[in-house]
Amino acid sequence: MTQSPALTHARALIQCPSVTPIEGGALEYIAAWAERLGGWSERIDRNGTPNLFVKFGNRGASNGRHFAFAGHTDVVPVGDEAAWTHPPFAAEVVDGVLFGRGAVDMKSGVACFMDAVEQVLSQRAEGDAVSLIITGDEEGPATDGTRALLDWMAEQGERPDVCIVGEPTNPNAMGDAIKIGRRGSVTAYFESHGTQGHAAYPHLADNPVHPLLSVLSALTAQPLDSGTDHFQASSAQVVTVDVGNSADNVIPAKATATMNIRFNDQHSSESLRAWIDAAVEPFRANVSYRYRISGESFIYPPEAFGAMIADVVEDHTGRRPEYSTAGGTSDARFIKDVCPVAEFGLVGQTMHKVDERVDIADLDALAAIYASLLQRYFAG
Repeated sequence: MTQSPALTHARALIQCPSVTPIEGGALEYIAAWAERLGGWSERIDRNGTPNLFVKFGNRGASNGRHFAFAGHTDVVPVGDEAAWTHPPFAAEVVDGVLFGRGAVDMKSGVACFMDAVEQVLSQRAEGDAVSLIITGDEEGPATDGTRALLDWMAEQGERPDVCIVGEPTNPNAMGDAIKIGRRGSVTAYFESHGTQGHAAYPHLADNPVHPLLSVLSALTAQPLDSGTDHFQASSAQVVTVDVGNSADNVIPAKATATMNIRFNDQHSSESLRAWIDAAVEPFRANVSYRYRISGESFIYPPEAFGAMIADVVEDHTGRRPEYSTAGGTSDARFIKDVCPVAEFGLVGQTMHKVDERVDIADLDALAAIYASLLQRYFAG
């Protein structure tokens, strides 16, 4: 059976066991491919995190247009390998379906980047450039992945004009949705301290659970908002509560809880910190917290770059995709500070699941969409 370049690349990348933060040979494969086509690449590893920048064009600032693709080759663990119908790193094709860890999220997306570049490379005007921003740390802490790449790019004068991130954006079928922004994400880790004692003698103890519950109740009593034009309502979710208590007659000395907040563009990490401060303030004698910011909310108005992507997707699928900001975070939250960015990729129904898989027809369709997008962009 003749394989499309997208399928060939996807199978080769899936066969690289690149569970975060292991490179597994995936970046080496892409670098070798770029060299064969006359491009150049640079490995940018920071604190043990493997990353790769690939460019077809001169080093440094481009004289013409510079289009970037961004994605990752790291994957989540396979879980119970015995539960897989097809080995997770075998990249088996059965009845028009490609199986394997990363088949959706997102080695196949990277493979479609590569196929599209092959289709369009010779059609660029002199001075136009295409680059691939590929990290091995999207599924992990994401502190030394795309951030490290963007830091290096800034030092080298590499600044794309637009970027498309190839994360799986379609809920059910190709053409469902384009991501034009993302909600922000912050996590608050609460600790409440008291005095351990016998449950029958509470006057001799100080129960840390009660003030902690009061704080959590204050933070969850009312919705943060009702949503905006492009964002669903913000959400504050208590995800852990723990006292580490194995006895039912002991008041614990310490209680902890974790809250994750996914927020739209009515809020910022700083405004949410002030909101939490206000809830904690009456209980400062017991309760403290620390705060981790995963990303701010952002949106790129769809009138320009997003509309061009939507036009191309509609040409290929016959369906006009909606502009979406749903889901979690992605590395677009870092790229937004460099250039306009949007996300479009495969159908995401099996990402991170056992028997992760992609229809080959969708794989080839995405490569064709990316190729058409490059052609339309470079045509002005």
